[in-house]
Amino acid sequence: MKSKKLIAVIAGAALMLPLAACGNKAVATTSGGKITQSEYYSSMKATSNGKQVLQQMILDKVLEKEYGKQVSDKQVNAQYNSYKSQYGSQFSSFLQQNGMTEKSFKQQLRSNLLLEAAVRDYSHITNKRINAQWKKYQPKVQTAEILVGSKNDAQDIIDQLNSSSDKYKTFKKLAKSKSTDSSNKNNGGRVPAFDNTDNSLDSAYKEAAFKLKTGEYTTTPVKTDDGYQVIYMIEHPAKGKKSQHIADLRTQIVQENMNNRTFLHKVVSNVLKKGNVSIKEQDEKNILDDYLNSNGATSSSGTLGNSNSSNSSSNGNN
Repeated sequence: MKSKKLIAVIAGAALMLPLAACGNKAVATTSGGKITQSEYYSSMKATSNGKQVLQQMILDKVLEKEYGKQVSDKQVNAQYNSYKSQYGSQFSSFLQQNGMTEKSFKQQLRSNLLLEAAVRDYSHITNKRINAQWKKYQPKVQTAEILVGSKNDAQDIIDQLNSSSDKYKTFKKLAKSKSTDSSNKNNGGRVPAFDNTDNSLDSAYKEAAFKLKTGEYTTTPVKTDDGYQVIYMIEHPAKGKKSQHIADLRTQIVQENMNNRTFLHKVVSNVLKKGNVSIKEQDEKNILDDYLNSNGATSSSGTLGNSNSSNSSSNGNN
């Protein structure tokens, strides 16, 4: 299944290119002459991407100083391995297509975790907010999917499941032979576990999945942005009592705040102000004005530091 989240993370990570130090050393040579480091730097910083790189580098420095001890290599590696597992054999080629390496992708994951630590710090979670989150809480569910191109194809798969004595065994076989999703067809169509805060999956997929009990599957085709899907619920844990999930609810609230552009803009603004940032180069003096002189409104150019902010939550403000 396509992951909007991973694509968004990599889109942000692709900007994490180091600005070359000023100098006359050649970055490239041609029959028409050489391109020096200073020429490359001047050209790079004049672009919107170059400015975003500098903004991100500044934010990362401040976040590392303030929250670096809260983010371990173990956490970064766990996230990296999760994405690697999700994309399987396609992962390396996907990173290459987006100009990424293992090192630069892990750096972006660390940046996101540092930002998440800041958001958690500024998320003043009340009992009222906990209660509101509980009403929409769904524990992490494990599903599998078969993706096809037409409603008729999906219905044919459902008909075969209906007549099968071993539904899950049949589902896995059909995933391998029928699914057009090459990322998971060979492992029975398994999709990474998700809960109600997930913003990488199509909303129609999540809505249909949460209605299923363990061992059930969708009896009508599910239309998503990817095509038509048949969903099997491998494991849908019981919701349980609120007191058992306070830590999960707090984590979900932080994730919603991470996806709220206005809330995130306020956090970045506060972090940068607290970081005592001083821009030394004259033509870059105003690069952080949107944050350092901000009253908390979100800029039209987006929110620095958040590569997953396209799906904002209206419940992100406390």
